[in-house]
Amino acid sequence: MRLEAITWDRLADQLADRLLGLEPADGSVWPRVAVDGAPAARPGELAERVAEALRVRGRPSLVVDTEGFLRPASLRLEHGRRDVESYYGGWFDTSALWREVFTPLDPGGDGRVLPDLWDPVADRATRSPYVQLPPGGVLLLHGPFLLRHWFPFDLTVHLLLSPGALRRHTPESGHWTLPAFERYTSETDPAGTADVLVRADDPRHPAWTG
Repeated sequence: MRLEAITWDRLADQLADRLLGLEPADGSVWPRVAVDGAPAARPGELAERVAEALRVRGRPSLVVDTEGFLRPASLRLEHGRRDVESYYGGWFDTSALWREVFTPLDPGGDGRVLPDLWDPVADRATRSPYVQLPPGGVLLLHGPFLLRHWFPFDLTVHLLLSPGALRRHTPESGHWTLPAFERYTSETDPAGTADVLVRADDPRHPAWTG
């Protein structure tokens, strides 16, 4: 696989230009984009850059972080604070993501998206208001393990870190999560299935293919 060096700003511009002409295959009027990657790859930063690039092109968007859809601590940490199986399969409320984020953007939906549901620090509901995404507005959902849930994305971007880079860029307190990302790579092959691949081993010098 050949990767081309690129800057983050130019990558955001390239993705925004691609999104301007993207029409969802299922007839929805809201393109839905995954920016998938481990926290160490900082997928939220790329999502925000793309949102800004879309804004200057006159296209509205909504950035949603899966961290806002974590389950309550009583469920998330039921098997301990460092249970890899729970982190991989049970920390994020995928049912709520379907209900509050994707279903409103289905064909015939009303476009009213809840940007977050749960504050993991306060461990309580955020009570955020719904956001009305106008027709043509782009959903940019970022977080880990996005490509294993069959979410109806129209474009998928995966931020790839080698095992060594993932360990280097993950705080030591988070090293217990690394086996979950190994499993994700083995079971889902995000680098091979994503529409756009971005290698982010050196955050100063990304490279991509798309």
